[in-house]
Amino acid sequence: MELHFECANLSVWKEAISAYESRIESLNKPNLISLDEFYRQELPSLLHQRNPNPFITTSELSRLMQWKLTRGKWRPRLLDFVSSLDESLVKSASEKAFQSLPNVSKAVTELTVLKGVGPATASAVLAAYAPETAPFMSDEAMEAALGNSKDYSLKQYLLFVDKLQSKSKELSSKGEPFTPSDVERALWSSAVGVKLQSSQAVVDNKITGSAQIETSALQWPVSHLVG
Repeated sequence: MELHFECANLSVWKEAISAYESRIESLNKPNLISLDEFYRQELPSLLHQRNPNPFITTSELSRLMQWKLTRGKWRPRLLDFVSSLDESLVKSASEKAFQSLPNVSKAVTELTVLKGVGPATASAVLAAYAPETAPFMSDEAMEAALGNSKDYSLKQYLLFVDKLQSKSKELSSKGEPFTPSDVERALWSSAVGVKLQSSQAVVDNKITGSAQIETSALQWPVSHLVG
């Protein structure tokens, strides 16, 4: 079932979240499972271990970019830019960004001084550290929340943050915490599930169509002779 942003039923959102890992697996993309584990589990722990002055390293940022591009659309030039960034610049920019939170606008601006890092990648960095504040700017969640996934500007991201924070508060009022990042992950999971179902339906139709053609071809000579 497709999850609509306006849905207020927490159980529907939780169902989408619970299907997240199986959707990751279903995409059958190289290294996506391990990259997703790194992004959602290992990286947040590494960042918080560096409190009170957390930062991200160039190699971690590179793996984050691999995760972002593999989970979404592959843009190899972005990975090349990020992988070649100077370690001290990445550390300095990310320290300033994390210290700027909960001011999301300032935090994104601090990160986008890095070549290859736009608002979407910056949002992934911030979401790894503060999922309760800054959700990742995925195409699927942007489409669901704003009806547009083509505008990757800071202005658009701030609108996205506002909507997901509001939805987070609405769903959390049901009794248990549901972060803006949970909202993003549920929307992504639902959208990917719909795409996978659609793709499978096309395959099933082709198989059914081929079977019908073969059956007709086998039956034709008999009917031809009878006629």
